[in-house]
Amino acid sequence: MKKILSLIILLLSSTAVMAESFIIKDIRVEGLQRIAEGTVFNYIPYKIGDEISGKDAKNIIRALFKSKYFDDVKVDAEAGTLIIKVSERPAISSIEFVGNKDIGSEDLASSLSQIGFAEGQVYEQAILERVELELQRQYFSRGKYGVSIESTVSELSQNRVAILITMQEGIVATIGGINIVGNVSYPEDDLLNELESSTGSILSIITRDNQYSRQKLSADLETLRSYYLDRGFVDFVVESTQVSITDDKRQMFITINISEGERYQIKEVRLAGELIVPEEELFNLVIIKKDAVFSRKQVTKSSEYLTNRLGNNGYAFANVNAVPKIDREKKLVTLTFYVDPGRRAYVRRINIEGNSKTRDEVVRRELRQQEASWISTNNVEVSRARIQRLGYFEDVNVETVPVAGTADQVDLDFTVTERSSGNLSAGLGFSGSDGLILSANITQQNFLGSGKHISLGFNNSDTNTVYSFGYTNPFATVDGISQGFSASYRETNSGDNNNNVASFNTDVWGGTVSFGIPISEDNRISLGFGYENTLLKIPDNTTVRRYSDFVAREGDKFDTFSVTLGWASNTRNHSVLPTRGKLQRLSGQVALPGGSLQFYRLNYEDRRYTPLTKALTLAYGGRVAYGAAYGSTEDYPFFENFYAGGQNSVRGFASNTLGLKDNGQALGGNFLATAGAEIIFPLPFVKKPLKSFRFSAFTDVGNVYDEDENFDAGLLRYSAGLSAIWISPFGPVSVSIAQPFNEQEDDETEIFQFAVGSSF
Repeated sequence: MKKILSLIILLLSSTAVMAESFIIKDIRVEGLQRIAEGTVFNYIPYKIGDEISGKDAKNIIRALFKSKYFDDVKVDAEAGTLIIKVSERPAISSIEFVGNKDIGSEDLASSLSQIGFAEGQVYEQAILERVELELQRQYFSRGKYGVSIESTVSELSQNRVAILITMQEGIVATIGGINIVGNVSYPEDDLLNELESSTGSILSIITRDNQYSRQKLSADLETLRSYYLDRGFVDFVVESTQVSITDDKRQMFITINISEGERYQIKEVRLAGELIVPEEELFNLVIIKKDAVFSRKQVTKSSEYLTNRLGNNGYAFANVNAVPKIDREKKLVTLTFYVDPGRRAYVRRINIEGNSKTRDEVVRRELRQQEASWISTNNVEVSRARIQRLGYFEDVNVETVPVAGTADQVDLDFTVTERSSGNLSAGLGFSGSDGLILSANITQQNFLGSGKHISLGFNNSDTNTVYSFGYTNPFATVDGISQGFSASYRETNSGDNNNNVASFNTDVWGGTVSFGIPISEDNRISLGFGYENTLLKIPDNTTVRRYSDFVAREGDKFDTFSVTLGWASNTRNHSVLPTRGKLQRLSGQVALPGGSLQFYRLNYEDRRYTPLTKALTLAYGGRVAYGAAYGSTEDYPFFENFYAGGQNSVRGFASNTLGLKDNGQALGGNFLATAGAEIIFPLPFVKKPLKSFRFSAFTDVGNVYDEDENFDAGLLRYSAGLSAIWISPFGPVSVSIAQPFNEQEDDETEIFQFAVGSSF
């Protein structure tokens, strides 16, 4: 009101001074400090040569006040010179926040700048009042209704001000009670269990599910709608929501009034529009069927499946809308899916971005969508998954970009985030009796960005002295046939106490040549040829009769020629931390006649990942391995035995300790069976999931059996516990805490196990 009266007085006084009209010969602005004269000239609606009078002076004053740069404006005239006297509003020199813990100062400054309140801006008391309301709104949205905000404005030199905003955040209001009124078909407790908000439990101090926020309540209301709409209640509505707060602003009470309506069934499902794909094929993609209970979730899924199917034929911008026709008298819904395929599009160009280390061709050879061909949403997704499975990239994203000026062309932009492909890994285990177990390996999975794999192993522990080198070219031919070779020398003292295995020593050197042949998108077969020279040493004081008997019968020096045939199927969406898909491996190795020993080994592994929710994944699988002698060799070589127990087998039991023992040391066996299941979940209590970190609750089971033993389920060992994996900048780190079950007196258990590594 004071500013309005001031403006009226100025207008009247200006009119009095400039009662007669005159032609502007010059314009002079007085009182400017920071603002340039040119800025003022841009705002006033007159220039030199114009004729103005007292009435026109009002327009000048209005225009300059409207700019919000000035607290006071006066207009005068002297000998044809238009004189404008102004008093600038102060500028904001600094904004400081004190007492804010829940919201960072940078976040506050960023949000306030959107309403024109930032350092360097003109200070206005009205905007400061809006700022206080905005801050209050932000804290209210977080459930802090007891927040107190106080602003202090300090004048500085050169017409500047410093603003101090002090906040007392208070505490988040907790939910004292939630009532749902109007539910008939489902108990209130069942509905409350679906909501994110709750009245709290012993874990609420961590999960904070009992803290009130408007966003959380809105999400819960949508959850209720989805719950009923997915169960046939087409007319379900949330009629009203009442939220009350106690006088001390510490507790909220929520009442949700709903109207369920009646349950509807599907009378008929129809397809309409331009059906470019055979109608029968499209109908097979509709998962909601006649006579079924109406489900919005199934309707949405059906639309997605139809859209994706059209996308496979090049209709990248297809639109499928489900339109229900409701018969409220008979409680029936006729559902029509209207298909609009749009224009068919082909890919003009595929761009790869973010691969600063990896060569472009390494990425492009994984693509199944080609340039200058019709776009296929399935081929695009398969391409993205194959690039992700390489293991060279932390993240892979693809965007379909319409080409400007055309209606039937798109570009595909693949953006990758590279991870370190070199690893120096170390495996560690610890038990009270056996101490530390150490192994090391250096690998470069993407050597010089070429996609070729190189590994160099060295181990100089008490148990093993190992030197190894391996090389694999995954694309030795343009058809994706891989080729590799390896060479190694290994001295093993298996009786070292850290290895938990009965005593024998071997000196082994040899090498392999291998090939991999793709037979389909996700399946490969492998073929390998190997040679090993083995020198077996049995201590004179050994108590294991089968060891000395084997040497007496077969000797202690062996030349083994082997051939390996394998099959692998991999549909995982990620090579390191998958959340869906499966990995299967089947392999057989045969020591060929003509060598010193004849035996074979069979191995089958199966690992599957099934999403349960957006955050939870069920992983399960197992391994079965079997070995036996044939031909002139009577017994399976004991130094080729399988072992179980440890971080990659049955957690909770020390490495290699399961199965038959002699004087407390494991003998291993020719038959191995292990299995496990895990519920994988992200880092708890973190709003944005970390792609490189996850937890799991697991259970393991397994054992090894000697060739003189029959499989006995009663001898299986079990464990259950928690595990964590972190793909750190220094390599993978995994930790597990397990409780073993069905352990026997001579079993060696380890509650805590871990493996660490580093990257280069």
